[in-house]
Amino acid sequence: MEPIPAPMTHSSLELLEYEQLRALLGRYISNALGRAELDELAPGTDRRHIQEALAGVGEAIEYARTGTKLPLSLQADPRPIVHKLHIEGAVLDAGELADIVAFLDRATQLRRVLAGEAKAQPRLLAQAGRIGEFRGIIREITGKLLPDRTLADHASVALHTLRRDIEKLKKQIQDYLDRFVRAHREDGVLQEDYITIRNDRLVVPVVSGQKRRVDGVVHGVSNTGQTIFIEPLETIGMNNELVRLREEELREIHRILREMTERLREHLAEIAAALDVTGELDLLFAKAEFAAAFDCTIPKFSLESARRLHLELARHPLLEDVLRREKRPIVPLSLVLDGDTHTLLISGPNTGGKTVAIKTVGLLSIMAQSGVPVPAAVAEFPLFDKVLADIGDQQSIEHSLSTFSAHMASIREMLDRASPWSLIMLDELGRATDPEEGGALGVAILEHFREQRAFALASTHLPALKTWGAGTSGVLNGSMGFDAETLRPTYVLRVGAPGRSAGIDIAARLGLPRRLIERARAALGTAAQDIARLLEELDRRLAENIALKEQLERRVAEVNAQAATLERESDKRLAAQTRDLEARYAALAERFETEARAAIERIAASAEQRKTTAQAQRRVARTRREFDQAFESEIRGVRPSAGPARSAVEEGSRVMLKGVRSPARVRRVLDGGRLEVEAGFMKMQVSLEDVEEVLPAAEEKPRLPTNVAFHSGPRWDSPYQEISVIGQRAEEAVDLVDKFLDRAALAQVARVRIIHGHGMGVLRRAIAELLGRNPHVEKFHTAGPDEGGAGATIAELKGS
Repeated sequence: MEPIPAPMTHSSLELLEYEQLRALLGRYISNALGRAELDELAPGTDRRHIQEALAGVGEAIEYARTGTKLPLSLQADPRPIVHKLHIEGAVLDAGELADIVAFLDRATQLRRVLAGEAKAQPRLLAQAGRIGEFRGIIREITGKLLPDRTLADHASVALHTLRRDIEKLKKQIQDYLDRFVRAHREDGVLQEDYITIRNDRLVVPVVSGQKRRVDGVVHGVSNTGQTIFIEPLETIGMNNELVRLREEELREIHRILREMTERLREHLAEIAAALDVTGELDLLFAKAEFAAAFDCTIPKFSLESARRLHLELARHPLLEDVLRREKRPIVPLSLVLDGDTHTLLISGPNTGGKTVAIKTVGLLSIMAQSGVPVPAAVAEFPLFDKVLADIGDQQSIEHSLSTFSAHMASIREMLDRASPWSLIMLDELGRATDPEEGGALGVAILEHFREQRAFALASTHLPALKTWGAGTSGVLNGSMGFDAETLRPTYVLRVGAPGRSAGIDIAARLGLPRRLIERARAALGTAAQDIARLLEELDRRLAENIALKEQLERRVAEVNAQAATLERESDKRLAAQTRDLEARYAALAERFETEARAAIERIAASAEQRKTTAQAQRRVARTRREFDQAFESEIRGVRPSAGPARSAVEEGSRVMLKGVRSPARVRRVLDGGRLEVEAGFMKMQVSLEDVEEVLPAAEEKPRLPTNVAFHSGPRWDSPYQEISVIGQRAEEAVDLVDKFLDRAALAQVARVRIIHGHGMGVLRRAIAELLGRNPHVEKFHTAGPDEGGAGATIAELKGS
């Protein structure tokens, strides 16, 4: 069952410094639209929506790794302009038109970049698809605007004509006034030798005492009263015409601006969508930049049937930001709450980091539910409906609340609001009252949340709570580390045992007088001292276990790294050996070709020898066998371990076995990692470990000269290599056995059986005589009782 969607309480977000987190994210925002999206960012409870938001951030992180920068910066905030477009009849001025066109141009660039570069990020592509096609309207409006954000003369024919007439008339007035100034330059009528404008009319500055000498209309007086600005009578008509033309120009400009505004209003829905997409993408890539800057991970959410809170190397982002500026390292924390264990009780020294640990878990939880990556190596959370926190001192003089009263009021509200899907955080539970009563209250409160199966984190110094945590199922004790030698906290969260508060030790480190410290130690009860010593011993042993675990993990990592290095070096050696083998094979092939040609030539020159054809076959067979043996010797010299190749062994595979020089063929693959193979005329069962190499399915034949043909002997795939000559005459039997031995030599058979029967011994003697002179036979003997006894002869061939 999923948690019922409910908003996070504002007080909890404030206590967990959510607003400061948004300010930190704001450093990576590029425009006002993204800033508005960030202002709306809040933790949610809709699993699908959160996971989709995090998947989008994941794509943005992946895209950012390509190095392509998105055009997200804007010259101005387009939202007021778009709001004005929603007002029927409102007309944008030229500056507003320039700003909205600049935004549409940037949105078009954004669409083009994403469409071209984000093919592997479907969500980013979908966002790009929401941006409309604005190139036509951009060209239309941009062509009528000047860089100074005014309308160009060619915005319309009428505007061009009006501005031409205005300039022409202004020049006429200017020319007349120039002549007027030159005419009165020396008679003292003019205050200064220039032409100026008053009330949109061209005038000349006249000395106040000389105004009667100039016929015209007064349009103003200087601040000192010494200068009167007069429009000469001769230019009044021209100035009147100039004013009329300017009014017509303004009407034409208004008409053009209204027309362009209406054109934009036709695309209002697409513009609004582009506005949304630009803001959403800006926030999305701000999250991605934040993730890169703080080495974040995309959090996961556990299934409701297996709720789990798992953090590895988690860090509080605000604290890490502060420590970075101070060039100090942050100590990460790791914890797991799952199964029936939903409560973590943290104890340990003052200023040891208990509150920071609780705040880290709380802030990272709401970051995850806000669709923001979290600074951790691993992060998995249940989906919480509420995150409820009581952290810090909330006493209020205004509301007549003491520290304890404020503490209890906050917890009462949490008890009312909490559900099985809530995250509860209680800092210094049971504080600000009698320790015995505070401990009893703390036990009752945590027991309530435990029975409710809510996830709860609490910190305490009270022995009653530490004892309860150690003996209650579903509760995990944890402590913040303390170095007894330096009397300083280590800020390391160690799970598995409670920790001692070390208040007296820390007071001593902070400089309290030694006599007060000694008096405090003396005043400490025997039981309290015993508990302190026990906790110190637990703390020491826990530290030793953690150190041992870290040492083992480092050793495992070293071994894995060494194994990877050895594997890489082995691959390099194998590649070098393979190249060497190829070179040797080429040399051996050339040698075989040369010796085969020489063998044929020798045979051709020895016409007197008996059975020339058979001898040629034997010579070629011997040469081929010698080549194969040499080649096999070279292969064995560089053959690598066959471990990886054994997985390719199947029925019919040709393999090389340990201790067997000739290739064997796999007849069957048996259970238990065993094989049934056939090597020559022998059948046997071997272990898969005995396979040194899996040979190719077909061997490449050596290349012979173009005028030489090589025909291999028959395949000897039968279980036994033997011939029976029983019933044959001696001459016929000798001829058959001679040919049989040639074929056996060509097939590289090591051992053959010749069945001649008992009889009078004629066949046995004739075959023995043949075997004694045959060049293929190394030695021969009467077969054993299980192979026919005196009725058969076993011959072992040379070079096999």
